[in-house]
Amino acid sequence: MPDRLFRKKNISDSIKESEGFNGGLKRTLSATNLVTLGIGAIVGTGIFVITGQAAAEYAGPSLTISFLISAVCCVLAGLCYAEFASMIPISGSVYSYSYVTTGELLAWFIGWDLVLEYLFACSSVAVGWSGYMLNLLEGFGIHIPQNIAASTFVYDADGWAFRGSIINFPAVFIVGVVTAFLIGGIRQSAFVNNIIVAIKVSVILLFIGFGISYIDVGNWEPYIPENVSGEFGEYGWSGILRGAAVVFFAYLGFDALSTTAQETRNPQKDMPRGILISLVICAILYISVTAVLTGIVNYKDLHVDAPVAIAVDRAGAGLSWLGPFIKLGAIAGISSVILVMMLGQSRIYYAISNDGLLPKIFSKVNRRGVPYNATIFASIITGLTAGLFPLDVLSELVSIGTLMAFTIVCILIIVLRKTQPNLRRPFKTPFVPWIPLLGAGVCLLQMFSLPASTWLRLAGWTVVGLIIYFLYGIRNSNLNKRKNK
Repeated sequence: MPDRLFRKKNISDSIKESEGFNGGLKRTLSATNLVTLGIGAIVGTGIFVITGQAAAEYAGPSLTISFLISAVCCVLAGLCYAEFASMIPISGSVYSYSYVTTGELLAWFIGWDLVLEYLFACSSVAVGWSGYMLNLLEGFGIHIPQNIAASTFVYDADGWAFRGSIINFPAVFIVGVVTAFLIGGIRQSAFVNNIIVAIKVSVILLFIGFGISYIDVGNWEPYIPENVSGEFGEYGWSGILRGAAVVFFAYLGFDALSTTAQETRNPQKDMPRGILISLVICAILYISVTAVLTGIVNYKDLHVDAPVAIAVDRAGAGLSWLGPFIKLGAIAGISSVILVMMLGQSRIYYAISNDGLLPKIFSKVNRRGVPYNATIFASIITGLTAGLFPLDVLSELVSIGTLMAFTIVCILIIVLRKTQPNLRRPFKTPFVPWIPLLGAGVCLLQMFSLPASTWLRLAGWTVVGLIIYFLYGIRNSNLNKRKNK
């Protein structure tokens, strides 16, 4: 049994398999596509939704420091991702990297963690999209009944409770719309994303440029609010750390980029560029927006689903003309995040299914090179999750899943450098092992700053995943079947 759990895939065999007929996916993405996909996935809910809630609950105006900490962590992890993506240009992201480095059991564990990451990322972004759409419709005098405009359940100090709403219909609706684009193929999806990215970056720059003149520096005082409750993570430096862990969700996009390596024309050169360039651009945008946002509105008033829209409204008549553009930009921008997250989620199912650890139905590809069954399945479970659960619980689960994935990537770089030092590496992470160790350390620090309830949910998710693996995956693994012949 132990031998079966730790059997590894051969890197050259994995690449040959991806390039052959059975690979199914088509290499159509350029370097520009990768940068815009990265921006499309990164810039969205982090700016338009999570920023306000993290400032209100955890860090106050010093959320800018939280974003900086997360950005540094992401650059460290991004360098490790870039090496793997250039060396193993196949779908599956960290799941595939783990399979060739440490074997099947850890690959399944991280693959299941990625399912958590992308499922709840898509769902939480869809909930954020719903908040902005409802805000926009209200401005036009259109009122959606509360029983189809909010999550079914709510989580507070007393635990889970039924809110009284049937389902968050707008969140379910946008998931369905994005799925229709994804079924049309990666080329069409990338084209739509390029247009949306141009729109939302323009809107963000308008908000930063015009919003600066409406900043009240009094809203930045105190810059690091005092921790008066005594609870870890509620302002003070512990709040900055927890804020960094929560907004880490905002940088998830470059992980999604690595899932498209098998659909990139020149992954050895373009994947590192796409990951690192999009990350730097987005970090600058996040920190700038946070500074303007907390300068216009007191951080205590930002615990809302549409904080940027609230900031525009608070600025008064001088900035009111920007309101509709901000809301439309947010809606468009968040839509592109859902698109790329759904793309990544379906490619994870595809990669795991290709190895036999999930049913083969998820690795079927249509003539456009789309894993359509995986995409439709992702749509169904994402829509249900977005419709039923609140944003704060979803975003914390995304953060811990993302941080876990980044930690493992950093460690795997060190392992593979030791076990297979002669592999061709088109891009090399500098200063190994120090960069990966620092990246893993910062990720772990942020993970431990998250609430115990989030760790318990992660543990529960892991137990379910292990049950699935030992009941189905280990028996149907392609690698184990070949070894047993």
